[in-house]
Amino acid sequence: MTDMPDSGGAPRMRGWAARLIASRKFQKWAAAFRPTRGIVRREGEALFDLLSGFCQSQVLMALVQFEIPQMLLVGPLTAEVLATRCDVPHPRMVILMRAAEALKLVKQKRGGRYVLARRGAALAGVPGLTAMIKHHEILYRDLADPAAFFRGETKTELADFWPYVFGGEMDAAVANTYSDLMAQSQELVADDTLRTLDFSDVTTFLDVGGGSGAFLEKVGRAYPKLNLVLFDLPEVAPTAAPRFAAAGMSARARIEGGSFINDPIPQGADAISLVRVLYDHSDTTVAALLSKCFDSLPEGGLLYISEPMSGGDTPERAGDVYFALYTLAMQTGKARSIAEISALCAAAGFEVVQTPIPFRPFVTCCLVARKAGLSQSVN
Repeated sequence: MTDMPDSGGAPRMRGWAARLIASRKFQKWAAAFRPTRGIVRREGEALFDLLSGFCQSQVLMALVQFEIPQMLLVGPLTAEVLATRCDVPHPRMVILMRAAEALKLVKQKRGGRYVLARRGAALAGVPGLTAMIKHHEILYRDLADPAAFFRGETKTELADFWPYVFGGEMDAAVANTYSDLMAQSQELVADDTLRTLDFSDVTTFLDVGGGSGAFLEKVGRAYPKLNLVLFDLPEVAPTAAPRFAAAGMSARARIEGGSFINDPIPQGADAISLVRVLYDHSDTTVAALLSKCFDSLPEGGLLYISEPMSGGDTPERAGDVYFALYTLAMQTGKARSIAEISALCAAAGFEVVQTPIPFRPFVTCCLVARKAGLSQSVN
């Protein structure tokens, strides 16, 4: 419920409390008072983390750009050796590695040699993570002037980086860049989606906007009898053929080229997946796409949606900070809540039958809808 200026005493009390907490006199008192000084310290640390977050992300970016996690996977190295390999002055490399140690990405052992900490090992091993971190230099530039960004005055680079969202043609180089980045970023999404959803009752599975087939390959491996169909732009979809061939899936995998913005969705599947598709597009485009999916499916057909989502009434960091700003920079889509996506599905004729608790909301959330007409439930 939104607070109105004249809505009574509670909003005025909250305003009074905020003004009290903001006063320097109260802060000094609270920092000295035993029952409240722990709260003061924790809130101060949290604010400092927000302030220093950009520096932390740049330390992460530097480690990735220098490929230091990959070097340390081979064996421990001193800051001096790393400085030589990375062509960085030794004193500056010491600062970088101490910062990485403070962020729990590395540990320093005897003799001054660094090894990967658990968090750093995950950084080196998570599929596609380093590629996505390198990609974020574009987002950093788009956010260089936050005030201009939120006013809508920034001509963002991300808007040009993802031309596929407009449904137009892409040259081969752009298509390859898009396909490679999407394939790498889909690994964790596919793992969490398969952990959350059950496709055992599906006969033919159509992945709309499936890129080079990374998600569909994972589904095919998990369900060896499933027929697979991939639908994406003509410049992108054919890149899935080598992947399916290497996985031994060519006989049961069909590739269809087209734009879901301009073309109908292929027929013949009893289930459709939209993996990290909706949040790239406007409500108007999403509504049209869901309507096309509804028309493509038979009665009782299933629609699986998997993507990062907003927290809705309870904003959370992944959907309402990171993905909200990323899609805002793309200038075409937005992070939506389960309730918003459910409403769009219902408007297209679907019945939402499952909204499972996500395993890792910062990776993906899932929703299952059914083309109305059958009474059976989804397990």
